[in-house]
Amino acid sequence: MIRNIIGSVLAVIGAAGAVASPFQSWYDGRHGRDYRVEDLFNGITGTSSDLWVSLLLPFAFAALVTLLGLVLRSRLLVALSGLIVLGFTVLWMVRQGQRSDGLTLNSDGTGIGLGVAAALGGGALLLIAAAVMSGRRSRGGRGSHRYVAGDRAPERYDGGYGEYGNTGQVGQVGYDEPEPYRTHQYPPYEAGHPPAGSTEQHAWDDTREQQPWTPPPEQPPQQPPPDDRR
Repeated sequence: MIRNIIGSVLAVIGAAGAVASPFQSWYDGRHGRDYRVEDLFNGITGTSSDLWVSLLLPFAFAALVTLLGLVLRSRLLVALSGLIVLGFTVLWMVRQGQRSDGLTLNSDGTGIGLGVAAALGGGALLLIAAAVMSGRRSRGGRGSHRYVAGDRAPERYDGGYGEYGNTGQVGQVGYDEPEPYRTHQYPPYEAGHPPAGSTEQHAWDDTREQQPWTPPPEQPPQQPPPDDRR
């Protein structure tokens, strides 16, 4: 976010400098708006130019590309606008050098003027802005996974997800259906008497021992001790 803001500010300054450069002196007091765009390809002449067919045209187009790049947060468009500004400026320098047998920079204001410096500086700022900007992030955000060719998306099967399905094969997802509840059937027993070995049997036996009317267990008859007297 911060990088996009800084890059946008640099891009706006660079585009403004490029658009303003044709209204300044380019060479020997002659403004950039006096150079025709076609002179950059056919050779510079002394013929004056209209405003919208002068050097202002490519620089205005570069500013429009810059604005579009900032709206879309596209680093490529911002860098393209910088290349347009620098390309036309360098092309002008080549043609002007051919006409004047070289470019000069004098202290008395003759030679290369401030307009050339503004155009070169604006193009450089646009390239720096493209490098500073972070651009647009993907909609998935961080940590999102995007399936590409060759990846197999998980299938939905029986309303669940899993690595193995009911058939045990990879690729079929789902959980095994739970078995229905089964009630345990006990063998029939006499009414009032629980089955042997069950918890109810032990409780039944304990209850019978505590009842007063339960007859005592039968004891074997006792025999008198033998008479040892002889």
